[in-house]
This record gives sequence, C-alpha cells and structure tokens, in this order.
Amino acid sequence: MDFDPKKIVFVGLGLIGGSVAKAIHETYPQIKLYATAGHEETVEAAHKDRLIENDGLLTDEEIADADVIFLCSPVLKNIEYLSRIKPYLKENTLITDVGSVKNDISREVERLGLSDQFIGGHPMTGSENTGYAYSDPAFLENAYYLLTYQSDKAKEIVPFFDKFITSLGSVTMVLKPDEHDLAVAAISHLPHVISASLVNLVKKNNKDDLLKTIAAGGFKDITRISSSSPVMWENICLSNKDAILRMITEYQEILDSFKTAIEKGDGELIKSKFQSAKDFRDSLPVRKSGIIPADFVFYSDLRDEPGQIANVATILASSGISIKNIGIIHNREFEEGVLQVELYSESDYEAALELLKGHGYVLHKRS
Repeated sequence: MDFDPKKIVFVGLGLIGGSVAKAIHETYPQIKLYATAGHEETVEAAHKDRLIENDGLLTDEEIADADVIFLCSPVLKNIEYLSRIKPYLKENTLITDVGSVKNDISREVERLGLSDQFIGGHPMTGSENTGYAYSDPAFLENAYYLLTYQSDKAKEIVPFFDKFITSLGSVTMVLKPDEHDLAVAAISHLPHVISASLVNLVKKNNKDDLLKTIAAGGFKDITRISSSSPVMWENICLSNKDAILRMITEYQEILDSFKTAIEKGDGELIKSKFQSAKDFRDSLPVRKSGIIPADFVFYSDLRDEPGQIANVATILASSGISIKNIGIIHNREFEEGVLQVELYSESDYEAALELLKGHGYVLHKRS
C-alpha cells in the first residue's frame, strides 16, 4: 500500500494545525493543501502565505473531498465535525486529528462507523502563544507524535501514516486510546491544572502586588504553561475528565504525604521525597520540544562596570546572533547570574555560549 495523498484539508489552522500544514508544505510541496478555520482571516492569511489553495472558508462537502483530513480544532469541535462531514466522505479518505485527548473522539468515530479510516494523532509540541501567526514547522522537529487506531484495517494504514509523520521530523509512538489519555493526563494535563492552581493561589495572596513583583525563577518556570489557551484547556479537561480526576486524586495523596511529613518535622522523609523527585527528574532525556518547548536561555554574571549589557548585545550582534529577550534578574533565589539572555534557536544558543565564554563571561545554563 502506498500513502501518497494529493489533497489534504485542515479543519482548524491555529498553532498546531498551521505548524503541521507548514511542515507538510516544506517536505511535500506537490501536495495541495486546503483549510477552513473559525475565523476567515486565518484562512486569508494562510492563502496569502501561499500555504493553502483556498482563500475562503470551506463547506462540509468541500472538507470531505480530500485524501486526508486533519482535524485541528479544539477537541469537542473536532468531534462535532465528524458528524458533519460523514455524509460526504469517500471510503478511502483518511481522517486524523491533533487533539491531546483520544477516548472521546475514538468513541464517536466508532459510533459513526469510521474506525477503519481514522488514525488519532497527537503532536506533543507547541507554545504558550496561540494562533496561526505563531505556527512554525520547527515545532514538529524531534517532537513526539503519538498515534492511535481502533480497527484492524486502520492498523494496516498506521505504518504508512507513521512513515509520513516521521518524514516531517517527528518521533512517533503508537498507543491505545486509553493508554494515551492516561499518559498525557499525568505528564501534560495534570501539570496544567497544578500550574493554574498555583498561579491562582499566588494571585489570591498578592497583597499590594508584593508576590507579583518578586515572582521569578522557579515560580515562572513551573507556571509558564498557564499562558496557554484557556479554551483549549477547558476542552481538554472536559474530554479527559476521568483520567485527569484519577491523576488529581493520586497527586492529592502525594501532596498530603508531604504535608504530613512537614507537620511531623520528619526531615529524613522530607529529604527522601525531594531526593526521589530529583533522581527521576535528572534521569529525564533532554529534549528541545514539548507541550511548551525549551527556551534557549542562558545566564551571565556581569562585571560591575557601565555598559555591560550593551557589550553583550554588541558581541552577539557582531556575529549575527539575534536576541529574543534580555534583562536583569532581580530575584535570583533559584538562578545563577544576574543577566538573562534568550535566543531564537539552538544554533544561536550554542554559538553565543562559545562566543561570550571567549570574551571572559561566566555563563550558566539550566537543564
């Protein structure tokens, strides 16, 4: 069997849909891409970029007239589209999605009798920014792209679709829908719930803007994902309710055991909990992609002399290295170095480190 689509339609063209579309366009420029979205301006922008063929919204019949359909809207919206396009679908049209929850859409696929032509997809990548304007094919590079299937016929298609996705630069894994949902509940969905809860806790206790003023370092690191789309996370929590509730219950038990150890003043138990977490965290593979990709950030000690920030900027600019963000860290409880510099790419990051070290700067990286 060959997997050689001539026409691909995207339903939704935001951060993830746009990134997948751009990656396909770069790798397979001969494939004709079409898209519809919640806002016609998005479609017009993609057409202006010469990414897609159409410059207006598509009807359900036009969506169904494709070799492959990528459902890239919020999870509940993707489920709604299945019923809308079913009357117009061809038997050999492959449907896939990019949602981070699989059980709900899998049940709807089975109910509609579409299991033979559906392969679930979940590119584990993205940004705290949202929308087509921020989409980038680089988001797929070296990112895990999880695949699911529900029937023997769909299973036969998986290796060919897997090869197609791998060719876009992603690392694929094939899971059962329930395995997928429990896994992402633990490593993605629960962290977003915890992050939002922590931010709201700080907001509640932010008397006279004190906490907001001194918040930095560890707090900003573990709450950065709270800048993601609230609508998307509403959809995810409603769609993956059971798995998320299970993880919340288990997390509450672990948090309660921490609370008990602190109440009892059991230093050894407290230390063992932190040590266990450190050991596992340190064993994680270093990856540049994820739900929120790693920043290309380093820190520098600064000499107590005028113009040092300007000197760093000049040194980098003279080698063609663009700075994404630069600033002084006032709260360095969890940071080494007084100057924080963020760059756009890994290559610039590595080059900047060597360049500044050569000029005598003491630099620090965070794993």
